Amino acid sequence: MSFIGHVVRFIVSALVLMVVGFIVPQFSVGGFWSALFLALVIAALGWIVEGIFGKRVTPFGRGIVGFIASAVVIWIAQFIVGGVTVTWLGAILAALVIGIIDLFIPVSTPYEAGRRRDRV
Repeated sequence: MSFIGHVVRFIVSALVLMVVGFIVPQFSVGGFWSALFLALVIAALGWIVEGIFGKRVTPFGRGIVGFIASAVVIWIAQFIVGGVTVTWLGAILAALVIGIIDLFIPVSTPYEAGRRRDRV
């Protein structure tokens, strides 16, 4: 994926997080820049979790373990990004909504994108 592709992906992720902040109670994002930084932090934390524990235990993984990991990553990200407040319930609901949105707008994980680039 090119640099512009990554920029577009993070802008779309930020817009999704802003929509999720509007829909989900107990999950609020201060504005676009907070949402963009939150998208970057969630991607970085997801990449770290995937690198350490493997594909099954990631925010991008399918199933209950991936869902719980996604909620934990969202909850932890609030401590790194200013302007974001999330409760446990808000993180769980946000993970659910983001998972549903991901069904319609699928993206590859940063870890998978790096592995594909290494093979080429």
